[in-house]
Amino acid sequence: MGDSLQASILIVDDDPASLVAMREVLSKLGSRLVIADSGEQALRHVLEEDFAAILMDVRMPGIDGFTTARMIRERKRSRFTPIIFLTAAQEDVASMFRGYRAGAVDFIVKPAMPEVLRSKLAVFVGLHDMNRMLNAELAERALTEQRLRSSEENLRALAAHLQSVREEERIHIAREIHDELGQALTGLKFDIGAFSKGHGTDDAPAVAERTQAMAQAIDRIIHSVRRIASGLRPEVLDEIGLAAAIEWQAREFQRRTGIRCVVELPPRFTDPDQERSTAIFRIFQELLTNVARHANATRVNVKLAESGRDALVLTVEDNGRGIKDSEFVSPRSLGFLGLRERVLAFSGAINVKGEEGKGTLVSVKIPMTSHQPVFHA
Repeated sequence: MGDSLQASILIVDDDPASLVAMREVLSKLGSRLVIADSGEQALRHVLEEDFAAILMDVRMPGIDGFTTARMIRERKRSRFTPIIFLTAAQEDVASMFRGYRAGAVDFIVKPAMPEVLRSKLAVFVGLHDMNRMLNAELAERALTEQRLRSSEENLRALAAHLQSVREEERIHIAREIHDELGQALTGLKFDIGAFSKGHGTDDAPAVAERTQAMAQAIDRIIHSVRRIASGLRPEVLDEIGLAAAIEWQAREFQRRTGIRCVVELPPRFTDPDQERSTAIFRIFQELLTNVARHANATRVNVKLAESGRDALVLTVEDNGRGIKDSEFVSPRSLGFLGLRERVLAFSGAINVKGEEGKGTLVSVKIPMTSHQPVFHA
């Protein structure tokens, strides 16, 4: 195959002396010269690559120049390749018409003047280069449009996913408020009513028992309120900071799922701003959720580290089934799509590596300095 960055010219002639002469004349063009000593060999070359122009001897044994040109023209890829016929004597008008019908753009009588031959071929080489540049631009534009369409589809899918997640969260919170707080407050209301009716009695132990029961009910309600509020905004971030919040979340995950969590934190750590702390914590929660749902893992290693002075790196590695590349990049993987959007909002990076049967490693890097988001297709 020819060099895609250099225009090629095919020279077809059964006379070795003519081939040597034309190669010498055309070497100054700077194009790649391909030699064929028969029509059959010329056809094989045309099947293998595209040419800016073809110099074709008319009279050749076997398949002559006219037949070769017509066969080249029948092929879609070479239908518009310029063909210049070379002849040793002035052709008659009938032969010239035959040549033009076969697809010739010009006739040149041998021996051709070097300046004339080079100038004519230079025109076709220039047109070929322009056409190639135009095709490259069109291909790049088509690729850009495809990436934009893919990005739009991803954003629509993500928006629908986020809306669905919000609705699920609202339903979940409403159910918890109704089932836990509603029932607890109703029970407390009855307890207070019963307490007020029996308050005048002299049964001090019974009053104390009722008072303690109501206090415990209030404690349970307070605990439920804190738990529900923590789901909306992780208060542990404000109370104990990002590093301790990650360690706390890992312990809660281990207690809830039975999957062992090993956490490694930096000895000295300065919390980033609230937005980045929240983003990293939510990313960590999402990664643990993915492990619980899909990984079939028994162990998770978590590491929070500082990368120099300007970035934080969160690494979560499990020993589960191992994610496939197609699962991570698929537009249907809305969980990872949401993670990428969170990370890109801070001009960060997320890398996912899975090995079948050995687990998955996810590394998230968030810069600590403000940058405009950088979006990649």
